[in-house]
Amino acid sequence: MKELFDIVSQTCSKKVTHTYSTSFSLATKMLAPTIRQDIYNIYGFVRFADEIVDSFHEYDKEVLFNRFEKNLENALSERISLNPILNSFQHTVHSYGIEQHLIDSFMNSMRFDLSKKVYHTEEEYKEYIYGSADVVGLMCLKVFVKGDPKKFEQLKDAAMHLGSAFQKVNFLRDLKADFDDLNRTYFPNTNLEALDEDSKELIIKDIERDFKKGYQGILHLPSEAKFGVFMAYRYYRRLLKKLKRTPARDIKNTRIRVPNYEKFGLLTRSYVKYQLKLVR
Repeated sequence: MKELFDIVSQTCSKKVTHTYSTSFSLATKMLAPTIRQDIYNIYGFVRFADEIVDSFHEYDKEVLFNRFEKNLENALSERISLNPILNSFQHTVHSYGIEQHLIDSFMNSMRFDLSKKVYHTEEEYKEYIYGSADVVGLMCLKVFVKGDPKKFEQLKDAAMHLGSAFQKVNFLRDLKADFDDLNRTYFPNTNLEALDEDSKELIIKDIERDFKKGYQGILHLPSEAKFGVFMAYRYYRRLLKKLKRTPARDIKNTRIRVPNYEKFGLLTRSYVKYQLKLVR
């Protein structure tokens, strides 16, 4: 009776989302129930892969990642996995026609994190962001448009820019942890040991360009997805605003956060804007 196991699998993906990210979980709750679970399924998959390369320092990460990748391959081909996260993810992949090349690009970027520490060129940087963020946005877009290829193509570019913006904000926010704990430097041609205001401003302007293009896509999303994505957009814009106000020397030494009370205030104001049809 696989239906019961599928329910258990989906519950696991939802639990992973709620446990690892209160902000993403809050935004996902604003999606229509018809698509909400599938976004949990995508997040659970992405989070597990990311945890392997970022967190399991006392284990052989490459062995774990290779095993996860093989289990993923089997889950997609056999349409079942005893790993409940992969079982729920494969269900979403097949339900919405998520292309294999999107999944492959994501896994390639995660594999970079096993050994690559510095991104020297703009090309390397863009390749990593495409795989780690843009394709995740495209997977979610497949769900938002319910697999409609024409709608997907119309919104594809905006979804990629929004994914890039979210990831770059994460890079800037997590600068200390990435550099001190993982010895990683994502921003090319930037000396993070001597990050100055000019370098910070260049990074922020690049993120703002991505946000501007990404926002145009939000306006044309189906109603089931629009408010949830708008909520995520507003949250990351708030993070960027805080980073913009924070001196470069402090960004290197702390992790900027949006407290829960601010998140719920943001939710309320975003809902008012949305109901008043100011999102247009």
